Amino acid sequence: MKPIHSVLITGANAGLGREAARQLAQQKGINKIYLACRNRTKAEAAKAALESETGRQIFEIVRMDVTDVASIRAAVAELSAPIDAVILNAGGAGGRQPNSLTDDGVTTIFATNVLGHVVLVDELLNRQLVTSTILYAGSEAARGIPKMGMQRPDLTEGSVDEFMSIADGSKFGAEGDPMQTYGYAKLTATLWMGAMARQHPHVRFVTMSPGGTAGTAGFDDLPLIKRIFFKHVGGVLMPLFGMMHSVEIGAKRYLDGLLNPEFKTGHFYASQTGYPTGPVVDQAGIDEILSDITTQNNANQALRRFA
Repeated sequence: MKPIHSVLITGANAGLGREAARQLAQQKGINKIYLACRNRTKAEAAKAALESETGRQIFEIVRMDVTDVASIRAAVAELSAPIDAVILNAGGAGGRQPNSLTDDGVTTIFATNVLGHVVLVDELLNRQLVTSTILYAGSEAARGIPKMGMQRPDLTEGSVDEFMSIADGSKFGAEGDPMQTYGYAKLTATLWMGAMARQHPHVRFVTMSPGGTAGTAGFDDLPLIKRIFFKHVGGVLMPLFGMMHSVEIGAKRYLDGLLNPEFKTGHFYASQTGYPTGPVVDQAGIDEILSDITTQNNANQALRRFA
């Protein structure tokens, strides 16, 4: 595993991304943290707060909107030096219109959680601008969390066409439930990461779920009633039942996946069966589809049709 001194984090102005930046700044050897954010005002505020909290002047803002492919490519083109590692953290429930299509032909929820990160990684690899590790923010939703109303994503064939239908929303229809389509998006990205690990053995590709995290900015995209429940009611009750933990714990999972070589390339780590909290385990032991090479390749090929 190559040393990590510089890290780029998407969605870094709030929630898990911001907390990961704070924790990384406290790690020996980290000397540069890029805050990739779509809103410059919020990014500036986060940068100032992080500098105050950590006492370090190592943060740099990168203007990037993961739902806008042109924005991603422009941001990468402006990078002047290679980056050791990337945390693909940005995501969420897709805003007020999660099933609406972007200019790239995928739903907003899919663009936010998957396609933008695919384009970012491709651009970094093509320009030889990443040297060590890519970490994707996975989710237990990729193998289902029935206790939270998230059923296991049901792949009929796991074909290229099926993954394309997940990306453009045709598998679910215009009224697809974001809580379910989110799980399919996370599953697709997890499979893509597995395929990328085999294609690019010189870089580590680790999928690590931050778990059910109270207070994460991802809940801001949910409809009003669900947002109130998950951010306020659920944020108080769910930790009592082991269904949520703090943003500090969620971000610490990122750091573990990034800095601990025991977490292997091409693997997906998350909580044990039935829960989104607690010790992380290799998810291939829970759902064998996650390590199926053919399914991984199909997911990757489908993404290439859009990226």
